[in-house]
Amino acid sequence: MSDIFCDLSKGKCKPCEGGVPPLSESEIAGLMPQVPDWRVADGKLRRDFKFPDHYVTMTFVNAIAWISHRQGHHPDLAVGYNSCRVEYITHAINGLSESDFICAAKINALFDL
Repeated sequence: MSDIFCDLSKGKCKPCEGGVPPLSESEIAGLMPQVPDWRVADGKLRRDFKFPDHYVTMTFVNAIAWISHRQGHHPDLAVGYNSCRVEYITHAINGLSESDFICAAKINALFDL
């Protein structure tokens, strides 16, 4: 891994076209404390969010879309009436990359506003 940011939410995603290895289990373990409430499940970085209603849920989803566009790194979303599951994986390497953690940290910062 090239850089480990002290504050991942201030980081910038790097394009990944493959050819680099996914993060190792020890690298993932080192980054997990910087993305509270996220977990690794089925090889993806995942967090479930709950909201009071559909309007707030959709506002959150639109904010994630803006972050994703700015970072050039896009999650898989499962959206319900008052919930949203966010999953990151770097498809080009079929594993987790630093960019997955950067985006997760940015979403945590957004959610904590």
